[in-house]
Amino acid sequence: MSLKKCAEAIRKNSSFLITSHTNAEPDALGSELALYLLLKKLKKRAVVVNDEAVPAEYAYMKGTQGIKVYSPAIKRIKFDCFCIVDCSSLSRCGKVGVLAAGAKKMLNIDHHISNSFFAKVNWVDAHVSSASEMVYHLFRHMRVKLDPVAAKLLYLGILTDTGSFRYTNTTPGTHLIAAELLKYGLDAADVYKEAYSNIPFPQMKLLGAGLTGIKRSACGRLAWLKLKGSFRKKGDSSFDLSEQLLSLMRAIKGVEVAVLFREGFSAKGEVRVNLRSQGKLDVNRIAAHFGGGGHRTASGCTIKGTLQKTENAVLRTIREKLRCG
Repeated sequence: MSLKKCAEAIRKNSSFLITSHTNAEPDALGSELALYLLLKKLKKRAVVVNDEAVPAEYAYMKGTQGIKVYSPAIKRIKFDCFCIVDCSSLSRCGKVGVLAAGAKKMLNIDHHISNSFFAKVNWVDAHVSSASEMVYHLFRHMRVKLDPVAAKLLYLGILTDTGSFRYTNTTPGTHLIAAELLKYGLDAADVYKEAYSNIPFPQMKLLGAGLTGIKRSACGRLAWLKLKGSFRKKGDSSFDLSEQLLSLMRAIKGVEVAVLFREGFSAKGEVRVNLRSQGKLDVNRIAAHFGGGGHRTASGCTIKGTLQKTENAVLRTIREKLRCG
């Protein structure tokens, strides 16, 4: 379905519950908060509810303080439309997903190639950089005026999901949208500092300790790092270092695929696997093989089992695809 169908669903409903995926990052937060502002400008009732509290490193994003955390009491909220952004499946939004059963309409706005088209209205476009870019188009299509707050939220989502416009999901259209958003008084340097220059000193030292465990395949095209559950307990567990670790592994000369294994990230007996690719290998297919998904160059999955068995299984699959020892 199209942007037009999405706009039509918004016009026909009066109250909305907005959510996104668990472990929310700037694109998830920026797109859901900007959508909330769009709905308020249209005189609609709206609330943003996520499965968990906003991670500490994203508290600088305006509006995050108003995001509600799911609890049994949330079930009493009345709404017409369940709106989920930047999420490839209903299960990915965690416990909030149970609230969808009470909605007259479910709206799915997403850019993941692995999206399962789970809603009544699905606006899914895997060719755009981010969910934030999609919400930008929604503002324009519905002729709702952007403001500096919404513009900054959308810019942050686009900036981070494109790796500061370095990843292959960056298009000419992405740059044009970013240029338009900067016209709302944003300072590109200040926004960048907020997004990337906010690592607490203890976490920076922990980052250094984590990097010592990086391993590389004999062919040099695969790099990986496994972190035991005890690693997270050494620092502030509310500050996630995964993106920094993955970016640094992917920056190693010759590395095509970077993998991060984290023990007990979601629950005991589970391993969270994050995969990043330079573009030649589709890591979405690797993640899908293990029950996850995402994008061609950035995907993830959660696997039940030990850290060692998970590492062996995932690396074996990647080596087969890369034909690499």
